[in-house]
Amino acid sequence: MAPSATETPVVTSKDTDEYPSGAPELAFPSDVPKGPPVFENKYEERKYLKHRLALAFRVFAKFGFAEGVAGHITLRDPVNPESFWVNPFGLHFSLVTADDLILVDHTSKVVDGGKNRMLNYAAYAIHAEIHSARPDVGCAAHSHSVYGRAFCATGRELDMLTQDSCVFYKDHVLYDQFAGVVLAAEEGRHIAKALGHRKAVLLGNHGLLTAGKTIEEVVAYFVLLDKCCEVQLAADASAAGSGKPLVHIGEAEAQATWEALGHSASGYFMGLPLFQTVETELGARTYLGRGVDPI
Repeated sequence: MAPSATETPVVTSKDTDEYPSGAPELAFPSDVPKGPPVFENKYEERKYLKHRLALAFRVFAKFGFAEGVAGHITLRDPVNPESFWVNPFGLHFSLVTADDLILVDHTSKVVDGGKNRMLNYAAYAIHAEIHSARPDVGCAAHSHSVYGRAFCATGRELDMLTQDSCVFYKDHVLYDQFAGVVLAAEEGRHIAKALGHRKAVLLGNHGLLTAGKTIEEVVAYFVLLDKCCEVQLAADASAAGSGKPLVHIGEAEAQATWEALGHSASGYFMGLPLFQTVETELGARTYLGRGVDPI
């Protein structure tokens, strides 16, 4: 079983017999940012993270993940970790700003936010349980993406078909007990239990959910997971048409690829280019899209 997706694995020098394609630590330069800036003032951290969360919704909008009023991304509040910020019900992802976000405690009470303080109760029922069960999770995302929904109707996990699929090697799971719209805390607890230590869960007949330490990694993994679902569906169709079996990646190779790309620090860095594409919508452009150094 791969270690938690929210932990950076300890990697020591490996010989080429163990890693024929090269040591996993070479996948990223040693000086790349491995996480968001650290704040001494929790209120300043809150302000920064709320802005990042607003950008996350705009990334989702760009990828077509806005489906009516469905979908939510939550951020654990750094000031009061027993509460989380989420999008108000009924506001399109492409329009979300930091001022629109609402703060919800673990009793479902909206304690702060913009003019629209309507709460999507499904967001509370799912995310409150995930944040409670996983103290390491700073962010969780769920939406009804097209390929995610399609693949979640197949009743199985991803095959390790590509390098990208290996980011989820032993790090995603299928929850196949669709019970309708999630409006009960107990159902949220079932989902959180199924997710366990992993970075993603495929909600059967429903859609995708990703979770992690940082907003950036959660967004990056959601985008990538939806694309992996698209690739899997296309590959399955090709194999069915040709009659030729798919070629699967071996376990050792999949594990080595996960060690290079599947941990929190790599997820954070992979998410930054996505944030670069939407920063200008809110009047900014920063180095690497981290929201720190204007350029």
